Amino acid sequence: MSSLNCLNVKIYNTLTRTVEEIVPQRQGRIRLFVCGPTVYNYIHLGNARTFVLFDSLAKYLSFSGFEVFYLQNITDIDDKTLRVASESGVPWTEVSQKFYEEYRKDMEALGANSVNVYAKATLYIEEIKSQIRRLLKKGFAYETSDGVYFHVEKFRDMGALSGQKLDKVVPGSRVSPSEQKLNPSDFVLWKKQKPGEPAWDSPWGYGRPGWHIEDTAITESFFGKSYDIHGGAKDLMFPHHEAEIGQMRSISGKKYLAKYWIHGGYLNFGGDKMSKSTGNFILLREALRKYSRQQIRFFLLNANYSSDLLYTEDLFKASCEALDRIQTAYEMLHGVEGQSGSEDFDPGIYLSRIRSSLDNNFDTRSAFAYLQELSSMIFRSGGKLSPEIAARARETYMFVDRIFGILKNDAVGSDVSRAIQGIINLREEFRKKRDFATSDMIRKILEESGVRIEDEASGTKWRFV
Repeated sequence: MSSLNCLNVKIYNTLTRTVEEIVPQRQGRIRLFVCGPTVYNYIHLGNARTFVLFDSLAKYLSFSGFEVFYLQNITDIDDKTLRVASESGVPWTEVSQKFYEEYRKDMEALGANSVNVYAKATLYIEEIKSQIRRLLKKGFAYETSDGVYFHVEKFRDMGALSGQKLDKVVPGSRVSPSEQKLNPSDFVLWKKQKPGEPAWDSPWGYGRPGWHIEDTAITESFFGKSYDIHGGAKDLMFPHHEAEIGQMRSISGKKYLAKYWIHGGYLNFGGDKMSKSTGNFILLREALRKYSRQQIRFFLLNANYSSDLLYTEDLFKASCEALDRIQTAYEMLHGVEGQSGSEDFDPGIYLSRIRSSLDNNFDTRSAFAYLQELSSMIFRSGGKLSPEIAARARETYMFVDRIFGILKNDAVGSDVSRAIQGIINLREEFRKKRDFATSDMIRKILEESGVRIEDEASGTKWRFV
């Protein structure tokens, strides 16, 4: 789409610590990379918060006129993967493939469908080795008897993204500490093979890649040495994202790896961050058995994306009730065709305010608040809206659903509405014949199905409850 149609979308850039307008390096085209999962287990609700955020952001950027290419890596070889394989007695490749497929199923069930490419780390071994060769040649890496390491003291901007100091890095984070490192903060690029571990041949002996190097090898393969947006949860900011910047900028000599860095907040549960490593988590698929994807997406998005979000059953229940009210107001709009409304207001105001909120640092909380205000106006009207106002109101709901996926499918909803209206028309025929027993039976069946009907002088009204 032409960039001339693009809105002035602004976002908080962690790198500059300011809210900036997104201006892509290539006119009208945005290259977005988000850190994907390590596939050794099912994802939890905290992981889902990150993926729902960037799914929605990618859809909004696309709606705003940008051509978006969304790339996500898949860490399919890792110490955790090997541990699970050893404990379960199956090949590590089966573990990673199983949980990759389960992750894709979870994303489909959640309606997170905006990723263009999922790139598995093990498919980019040659690209990883190429980056390590160049880092060694430029003096930013060194080899020891157990691996190849990035020398953080050689990269003067290390810590600029997070504001952290090198001595804050926890030695051994995601890797085993090595006494051969020149600096405790140095991180591994290539792990030399240990007995029984999978390995690939390289100039430094058989081994496998470190965690950080896979991301830059993958993004360089698709986007080159610099691109537009890098996203992820804020716990990846340091040291993972700092390591990515150090690696790629040391190779390229460019000012940026990514121009804009966007970090999502935690989902807190039971007094701490939801995390598989601590056992403090709720699997997404368990939540999906209890709640709809719309309810989960609404809850995860109804907060400032960079702030921590607290999960409790009571808070989730309240969120579901708020979404039910929005859904009911939306369904009320399907039954007003042909009516002469008595309410006069402009639903376009709410659409304008919602889009303005999203343009201003993707403020989903304010956007949902305006949608709730519109829903209140529809309830206040008692369904007595003109077809023109109802149509404009539906446009607002459909826009929100297109970006966030929080409503029941519109096409299905329309079909259901027509079916219900047909049943009500049939009930009306029985009432005209004074067959009130059959009429009451139809009312009871509808109410048991969640449809409340009200007989008024102007006709029978209905809505979902």
